[in-house]
Amino acid sequence: MKTPLRVKICGIKTLPDALAAVEAGADLLGFNFYPPSPRCLSLAECRAICQGLRQSLGQTQLPVLVGVFVNPSAAQVNETLAYCGLDLAQLCGDEDPALLHSLGGRAFKALRPANSTDLERLLQTYSPPAASPAWLIDAYHPAEFGGTGLQADWSLAADLAQSAPILLAGGLTPENVAAAVAQVKPWGVDVASGVESAPGVKDHAKIRAFIQAARSG
Repeated sequence: MKTPLRVKICGIKTLPDALAAVEAGADLLGFNFYPPSPRCLSLAECRAICQGLRQSLGQTQLPVLVGVFVNPSAAQVNETLAYCGLDLAQLCGDEDPALLHSLGGRAFKALRPANSTDLERLLQTYSPPAASPAWLIDAYHPAEFGGTGLQADWSLAADLAQSAPILLAGGLTPENVAAAVAQVKPWGVDVASGVESAPGVKDHAKIRAFIQAARSG
């Protein structure tokens, strides 16, 4: 039986954007806590959105809610997940592998491999807990922790997707996501800038087009 593709809409900053993403079919929503990002929001803002989702949708219709962190402490992650009512932590920095394991199945690591050798090193460093997704694969950038809009290496991602449930990120748009899904066959896809009209401003028509195209792939 074919496993349905998951879609994560990342960088949510408002309740209307969150509801639009869910209505369009998103399975996961991402909330960014990295201050340099134009998609960063406060803990209070995230908590209010998550409460609004629960009030509007009920617990059974709720998507998976993901906090996006860069080099946090274990206390910061645990406190944020609890305060905001989030399900998972996405670790996007240079975290100690012990942090990933201390969070058990409540966290997954974003990787930005430069090449196959680098990917192998990262996989050995961050051997994941048994969780889905096991990894997020993003585009390589020497100085940025994701959110660049650059396209990930689909060939590397496709090789990894054969043995692990991965979220494919990096430069995905409504125009290219079907081709990405067809080539990589990932567990899911992740998008932020590809469904925005400006940095941090979601375009609801693009969200709908992205999810429709992803599922067609």
